[in-house]
Amino acid sequence: MTGPVDVDLELDCRGMRCPMPVVELGRRISEVPVGGVVAVVADDVAAQVDVAAWCRMRVHEHLGEDVAADGTPRYLVRRLS
Repeated sequence: MTGPVDVDLELDCRGMRCPMPVVELGRRISEVPVGGVVAVVADDVAAQVDVAAWCRMRVHEHLGEDVAADGTPRYLVRRLS
């Protein structure tokens, strides 16, 4: 990721364990337009790998990660279809 990304939808998945953050992502990605960005805020360490793998399987763009205001990892996904 090369700089700040405008986020269309942020999902608070703190406290959710694998695979629930990606289940929530899959359930809600259609709420953003094609080209829009969803941020998944998750404190489960598996989410880092799970979100990237989900993007490859579902053909969406994994933009990397940054952090939420409280320091929790935030994984960024651009909807491609």
